[in-house]
Amino acid sequence: MAPLLEVQDLEVAFFTKDGVVRAVNGISYTLEAGDTLGLVGESGCGKSVSVLAMLRLIPEPPGRIMGGRVLLEGRDLLKLPAHRMHEIRGSQIAMIFQDPMTSLNPVMTIGNQIAEAMQVNLGLEHGKAMDRAAELLTRVGIPNASDRLSDYPHQFSGGMRQRAMIAMAVSCQPKVLIADEPTTALDVTIQAQIVDLVKDLQQELNMAVIWITHDLGVIARLARRINVMYAGYIVETGPIQPLFKAPLHPYTVGLLSSLPSLDLTDQDLSYIEGSPPDMIRLPEGCPFWPRCRYRTERCAVERPELDEYAPGHQAACWNVAEVLNQRSSALVSEGA
Repeated sequence: MAPLLEVQDLEVAFFTKDGVVRAVNGISYTLEAGDTLGLVGESGCGKSVSVLAMLRLIPEPPGRIMGGRVLLEGRDLLKLPAHRMHEIRGSQIAMIFQDPMTSLNPVMTIGNQIAEAMQVNLGLEHGKAMDRAAELLTRVGIPNASDRLSDYPHQFSGGMRQRAMIAMAVSCQPKVLIADEPTTALDVTIQAQIVDLVKDLQQELNMAVIWITHDLGVIARLARRINVMYAGYIVETGPIQPLFKAPLHPYTVGLLSSLPSLDLTDQDLSYIEGSPPDMIRLPEGCPFWPRCRYRTERCAVERPELDEYAPGHQAACWNVAEVLNQRSSALVSEGA
Protein backbone atom coordinates (compact mmCIF):
# COMPACT_ATOMS: atom_id res chain seq x y z
CA MET A 1 0.00 0.00 0.00
CA ALA A 2 1.36 3.41 -1.01
CA PRO A 3 2.15 5.92 1.75
CA LEU A 4 -0.10 8.92 2.31
CA LEU A 5 2.70 11.37 1.54
CA GLU A 6 5.92 10.70 -0.34
CA VAL A 7 8.70 13.24 -0.84
CA GLN A 8 11.19 12.25 -3.54
CA ASP A 9 14.51 14.03 -4.16
CA LEU A 10 13.17 17.48 -3.28
CA GLU A 11 15.55 20.33 -4.11
CA VAL A 12 15.02 24.04 -3.37
CA ALA A 13 17.35 26.95 -4.10
CA PHE A 14 17.27 30.72 -3.63
CA PHE A 15 18.92 32.96 -6.21
CA THR A 16 20.46 35.97 -4.45
CA LYS A 17 22.89 38.70 -5.47
CA ASP A 18 25.59 36.87 -3.49
CA GLY A 19 25.00 33.54 -5.16
CA VAL A 20 22.74 30.49 -5.17
CA VAL A 21 21.63 29.34 -1.72
CA ARG A 22 21.13 25.57 -1.88
CA ALA A 23 18.56 25.31 0.88
CA VAL A 24 17.23 21.76 0.33
CA ASN A 25 19.40 19.19 -1.42
CA GLY A 26 17.52 16.14 -2.61
CA ILE A 27 15.66 14.95 0.48
CA SER A 28 13.31 11.95 0.40
CA TYR A 29 10.96 10.42 2.96
CA THR A 30 7.47 8.97 3.38
CA LEU A 31 4.63 9.52 5.82
CA GLU A 32 1.85 7.08 6.60
CA ALA A 33 -1.72 8.02 7.55
CA GLY A 34 -1.99 8.81 11.25
CA ASP A 35 1.80 8.76 11.74
CA THR A 36 4.03 11.46 13.23
CA LEU A 37 7.36 12.44 11.70
CA GLY A 38 9.82 14.80 13.37
CA LEU A 39 12.09 17.11 11.35
CA VAL A 40 14.94 18.35 13.54
CA GLY A 41 18.10 20.36 13.05
CA GLU A 42 19.54 23.76 13.84
CA SER A 43 18.26 26.98 12.29
CA GLY A 44 18.91 27.28 8.56
CA CYS A 45 19.18 23.55 7.86
CA GLY A 46 16.19 23.53 5.49
CA LYS A 47 13.40 22.17 7.69
CA SER A 48 10.85 24.93 7.11
CA VAL A 49 11.85 25.56 3.50
CA SER A 50 11.23 21.90 2.65
CA VAL A 51 7.63 21.93 3.88
CA LEU A 52 6.91 25.35 2.38
CA ALA A 53 8.06 23.89 -0.93
CA MET A 54 5.65 20.97 -0.46
CA LEU A 55 2.83 23.50 -0.11
CA ARG A 56 4.15 25.59 -3.02
CA LEU A 57 4.59 28.59 -0.75
CA ILE A 58 8.19 29.37 -1.72
CA PRO A 59 8.36 32.97 -3.02
CA GLU A 60 9.42 32.95 -6.67
CA PRO A 61 11.72 34.80 -7.13
CA PRO A 62 14.10 34.46 -5.35
CA GLY A 63 13.19 30.86 -4.54
CA ARG A 64 12.77 28.01 -6.97
CA ILE A 65 11.90 24.32 -6.60
CA MET A 66 14.73 22.80 -8.60
CA GLY A 67 13.54 19.22 -8.70
CA GLY A 68 11.78 16.33 -7.05
CA ARG A 69 8.23 15.18 -6.45
CA VAL A 70 5.77 15.50 -3.57
CA LEU A 71 3.09 12.83 -3.85
CA LEU A 72 -0.08 13.12 -1.77
CA GLU A 73 -2.07 9.92 -2.29
CA GLY A 74 -0.24 9.51 -5.60
CA ARG A 75 -0.80 13.07 -6.93
CA ASP A 76 2.29 15.19 -7.49
CA LEU A 77 1.58 18.49 -5.71
CA LEU A 78 4.40 20.20 -7.57
CA LYS A 79 2.66 19.68 -10.91
CA LEU A 80 -0.90 20.62 -9.96
CA PRO A 81 -2.46 23.81 -11.38
CA ALA A 82 -2.33 26.74 -8.96
CA HIS A 83 -6.11 26.75 -8.36
CA ARG A 84 -6.08 23.04 -7.49
CA MET A 85 -3.17 23.51 -5.10
CA HIS A 86 -5.08 26.35 -3.43
CA GLU A 87 -7.94 23.92 -2.77
CA ILE A 88 -5.61 21.33 -1.24
CA ARG A 89 -4.00 23.78 1.20
CA GLY A 90 -6.14 23.80 4.32
CA SER A 91 -8.49 21.06 3.22
CA GLN A 92 -5.96 18.23 2.84
CA ILE A 93 -2.70 19.69 4.13
CA ALA A 94 -2.74 22.36 6.85
CA MET A 95 0.06 24.18 8.61
CA ILE A 96 0.55 25.72 12.05
CA PHE A 97 3.19 28.43 11.94
CA GLN A 98 5.74 29.36 14.59
CA ASP A 99 4.43 32.87 15.29
CA PRO A 100 0.63 33.16 15.19
CA MET A 101 0.83 36.94 15.48
CA THR A 102 2.34 37.13 11.99
CA SER A 103 0.01 34.43 10.61
CA LEU A 104 -3.31 35.73 11.92
CA ASN A 105 -4.88 38.78 10.30
CA PRO A 106 -4.67 41.54 12.95
CA VAL A 107 -7.76 43.40 11.64
CA MET A 108 -10.01 40.34 11.31
CA THR A 109 -11.78 38.67 14.22
CA ILE A 110 -10.67 35.21 15.32
CA GLY A 111 -14.13 33.79 14.58
CA ASN A 112 -14.20 35.12 11.02
CA GLN A 113 -10.70 33.81 10.32
CA ILE A 114 -11.60 30.28 11.40
CA ALA A 115 -14.99 30.44 9.68
CA GLU A 116 -13.48 31.69 6.42
CA ALA A 117 -11.36 28.54 6.09
CA MET A 118 -14.47 26.37 6.33
CA GLN A 119 -16.49 28.58 4.00
CA VAL A 120 -13.77 28.39 1.33
CA ASN A 121 -12.81 24.72 1.70
CA LEU A 122 -16.05 23.10 2.86
CA GLY A 123 -18.65 25.44 1.36
CA LEU A 124 -20.35 26.12 4.71
CA GLU A 125 -22.54 29.19 4.97
CA HIS A 126 -21.33 31.86 7.38
CA GLY A 127 -23.65 31.09 10.31
CA LYS A 128 -22.86 27.39 10.36
CA ALA A 129 -19.17 28.11 9.95
CA MET A 130 -19.24 30.45 12.96
CA ASP A 131 -21.03 27.82 15.06
CA ARG A 132 -18.37 25.32 14.07
CA ALA A 133 -15.64 27.88 14.89
CA ALA A 134 -17.02 28.18 18.43
CA GLU A 135 -16.99 24.39 18.78
CA LEU A 136 -13.39 24.25 17.59
CA LEU A 137 -12.24 26.97 19.98
CA THR A 138 -13.88 25.07 22.82
CA ARG A 139 -12.18 21.88 21.66
CA VAL A 140 -8.74 23.49 21.74
CA GLY A 141 -9.29 24.76 25.26
CA ILE A 142 -10.37 28.39 24.92
CA PRO A 143 -13.00 29.20 27.60
CA ASN A 144 -16.20 31.07 26.73
CA ALA A 145 -15.49 30.37 23.08
CA SER A 146 -18.72 31.85 21.72
CA ASP A 147 -17.92 35.16 23.40
CA ARG A 148 -14.36 35.17 22.03
CA LEU A 149 -15.33 34.81 18.36
CA SER A 150 -15.56 38.59 18.00
CA ASP A 151 -12.14 39.19 19.59
CA TYR A 152 -9.07 40.17 17.57
CA PRO A 153 -5.70 38.40 17.76
CA HIS A 154 -4.15 41.05 20.02
CA GLN A 155 -6.85 40.29 22.62
CA PHE A 156 -5.59 36.70 22.94
CA SER A 157 -2.50 35.61 24.88
CA GLY A 158 0.33 33.89 23.01
CA GLY A 159 -0.85 30.43 24.01
CA MET A 160 -4.46 31.24 23.09
CA ARG A 161 -3.40 32.58 19.67
CA GLN A 162 -1.56 29.33 19.02
CA ARG A 163 -4.66 27.37 20.04
CA ALA A 164 -6.73 29.48 17.64
CA MET A 165 -4.22 28.70 14.88
CA ILE A 166 -4.59 24.99 15.65
CA ALA A 167 -8.38 25.30 15.53
CA MET A 168 -8.10 26.94 12.12
CA ALA A 169 -5.66 24.31 10.87
CA VAL A 170 -7.85 21.34 11.85
CA SER A 171 -11.17 22.99 10.92
CA CYS A 172 -11.36 21.13 7.61
CA GLN A 173 -9.99 17.86 9.04
CA PRO A 174 -6.83 17.71 6.88
CA LYS A 175 -5.04 14.47 6.19
CA VAL A 176 -1.64 16.01 6.96
CA LEU A 177 -0.90 18.63 9.63
CA ILE A 178 2.45 20.44 9.49
CA ALA A 179 3.52 22.10 12.75
CA ASP A 180 6.45 24.47 12.21
CA GLU A 181 7.99 25.03 15.67
CA PRO A 182 4.59 26.00 17.12
CA THR A 183 5.79 25.99 20.75
CA THR A 184 9.05 27.95 20.39
CA ALA A 185 7.77 31.29 21.71
CA LEU A 186 5.71 29.78 24.54
CA ASP A 187 6.64 29.00 28.15
CA VAL A 188 7.27 25.40 29.14
CA THR A 189 3.84 24.79 30.68
CA ILE A 190 2.00 26.08 27.61
CA GLN A 191 4.36 24.12 25.35
CA ALA A 192 3.35 20.88 27.05
CA GLN A 193 -0.35 21.76 26.71
CA ILE A 194 0.03 22.48 22.98
CA VAL A 195 1.90 19.21 22.41
CA ASP A 196 -0.79 17.23 24.24
CA LEU A 197 -3.52 19.06 22.31
CA VAL A 198 -1.98 18.19 18.94
CA LYS A 199 -1.57 14.55 20.00
CA ASP A 200 -5.23 14.35 21.07
CA LEU A 201 -6.46 15.97 17.84
CA GLN A 202 -4.26 13.68 15.77
CA GLN A 203 -5.80 10.58 17.33
CA GLU A 204 -9.30 12.04 17.10
CA LEU A 205 -9.01 12.99 13.41
CA ASN A 206 -6.47 10.31 12.32
CA MET A 207 -4.16 12.97 10.91
CA ALA A 208 -0.57 12.47 9.89
CA VAL A 209 1.69 15.07 11.51
CA ILE A 210 5.04 16.56 10.49
CA TRP A 211 6.48 18.35 13.53
CA ILE A 212 9.39 20.71 12.83
CA THR A 213 11.58 21.71 15.75
CA HIS A 214 15.10 22.10 17.10
CA ASP A 215 13.86 20.78 20.47
CA LEU A 216 14.61 17.06 20.71
CA GLY A 217 12.73 16.86 24.00
CA VAL A 218 9.48 17.82 22.28
CA ILE A 219 10.08 15.34 19.46
CA ALA A 220 10.69 12.52 21.95
CA ARG A 221 7.11 12.97 23.22
CA LEU A 222 5.50 13.16 19.80
CA ALA A 223 7.16 11.38 16.93
CA ARG A 224 7.41 7.78 15.86
CA ARG A 225 10.14 8.57 13.31
CA ILE A 226 12.65 11.37 13.03
CA ASN A 227 14.63 12.97 10.19
CA VAL A 228 17.77 14.83 11.27
CA MET A 229 18.65 17.59 8.78
CA TYR A 230 21.92 19.41 8.27
CA ALA A 231 22.82 21.88 5.50
CA GLY A 232 19.75 20.93 3.45
CA TYR A 233 20.37 17.18 3.67
CA ILE A 234 18.81 14.43 5.74
CA VAL A 235 21.87 13.02 7.50
CA GLU A 236 20.09 10.47 9.70
CA THR A 237 16.60 8.99 9.83
CA GLY A 238 15.02 6.27 11.89
CA PRO A 239 12.53 5.22 14.57
CA ILE A 240 12.66 7.57 17.53
CA GLN A 241 13.80 5.14 20.23
CA PRO A 242 16.67 3.45 18.33
CA LEU A 243 17.87 6.81 17.05
CA PHE A 244 17.91 8.36 20.53
CA LYS A 245 19.49 5.26 22.08
CA ALA A 246 22.16 4.66 19.43
CA PRO A 247 22.60 7.64 17.06
CA LEU A 248 24.68 6.85 13.99
CA HIS A 249 25.67 10.26 12.65
CA PRO A 250 28.17 12.51 14.49
CA TYR A 251 25.81 15.48 14.12
CA THR A 252 22.98 13.57 15.83
CA VAL A 253 25.41 12.50 18.55
CA GLY A 254 26.29 16.17 19.08
CA LEU A 255 22.65 17.25 19.23
CA LEU A 256 21.77 14.61 21.80
CA SER A 257 24.90 15.27 23.85
CA SER A 258 24.02 18.96 24.09
CA LEU A 259 20.69 18.28 25.80
CA PRO A 260 20.75 19.49 29.43
CA SER A 261 19.95 17.05 32.21
CA LEU A 262 19.15 17.51 35.88
CA ASP A 263 22.18 15.47 36.92
CA LEU A 264 24.64 17.44 34.77
CA THR A 265 26.88 20.25 35.96
CA ASP A 266 27.86 23.19 33.78
CA GLN A 267 31.14 21.41 33.03
CA ASP A 268 29.30 18.34 31.72
CA LEU A 269 27.39 20.20 28.99
CA SER A 270 28.57 19.35 25.48
CA TYR A 271 28.36 21.38 22.30
CA ILE A 272 29.12 21.09 18.60
CA GLU A 273 32.21 23.07 17.70
CA GLY A 274 32.23 25.45 14.74
CA SER A 275 29.35 26.95 12.77
CA PRO A 276 26.94 25.70 10.11
CA PRO A 277 28.32 25.97 6.56
CA ASP A 278 27.71 28.80 4.15
CA MET A 279 24.79 27.48 2.08
CA ILE A 280 26.11 29.33 -0.98
CA ARG A 281 29.51 27.64 -0.67
CA LEU A 282 28.81 24.20 0.74
CA PRO A 283 31.98 22.18 1.34
CA GLU A 284 32.84 19.31 -0.92
CA GLY A 285 32.18 15.89 0.54
CA CYS A 286 30.13 15.57 3.71
CA PRO A 287 28.64 18.96 4.69
CA PHE A 288 29.39 18.25 8.37
CA TRP A 289 33.07 17.29 8.02
CA PRO A 290 34.57 20.69 9.04
CA ARG A 291 32.87 20.33 12.46
CA CYS A 292 33.17 16.56 12.87
CA ARG A 293 35.59 14.95 15.33
CA TYR A 294 35.35 11.64 13.44
CA ARG A 295 36.37 13.09 10.05
CA THR A 296 38.84 11.43 7.71
CA GLU A 297 40.33 12.51 4.39
CA ARG A 298 37.52 10.76 2.54
CA CYS A 299 34.89 12.91 4.30
CA ALA A 300 36.32 16.08 2.74
CA VAL A 301 36.09 14.89 -0.86
CA GLU A 302 33.21 12.39 -1.09
CA ARG A 303 29.68 12.97 0.19
CA PRO A 304 28.08 9.88 1.77
CA GLU A 305 24.55 8.82 0.88
CA LEU A 306 22.04 7.49 3.39
CA ASP A 307 22.77 3.85 4.14
CA GLU A 308 20.78 1.46 6.35
CA TYR A 309 22.53 0.10 9.44
CA ALA A 310 19.48 -1.30 11.27
CA PRO A 311 15.86 -1.83 10.17
CA GLY A 312 14.58 1.59 9.10
CA HIS A 313 17.61 3.36 10.63
CA GLN A 314 19.82 5.12 8.08
CA ALA A 315 22.71 7.56 8.24
CA ALA A 316 24.89 9.41 5.74
CA CYS A 317 28.35 8.96 7.25
CA TRP A 318 31.55 7.13 6.32
CA ASN A 319 32.46 6.49 9.96
CA VAL A 320 29.36 4.98 11.57
CA ALA A 321 31.37 2.04 12.95
CA GLU A 322 33.72 4.44 14.74
CA VAL A 323 30.78 6.45 16.12
CA LEU A 324 29.15 3.30 17.52
CA ASN A 325 32.42 1.91 18.92
CA GLN A 326 33.28 5.13 20.73
CA ARG A 327 29.77 5.44 22.12
CA SER A 328 29.82 1.82 23.28
CA SER A 329 33.17 2.38 25.02
CA ALA A 330 31.80 5.50 26.72
CA LEU A 331 28.75 3.59 28.00
CA VAL A 332 30.99 0.80 29.37
CA SER A 333 33.13 3.38 31.16
CA GLU A 334 30.06 5.02 32.66
CA GLY A 335 28.81 1.61 33.84
CA ALA A 336 32.14 0.88 35.45
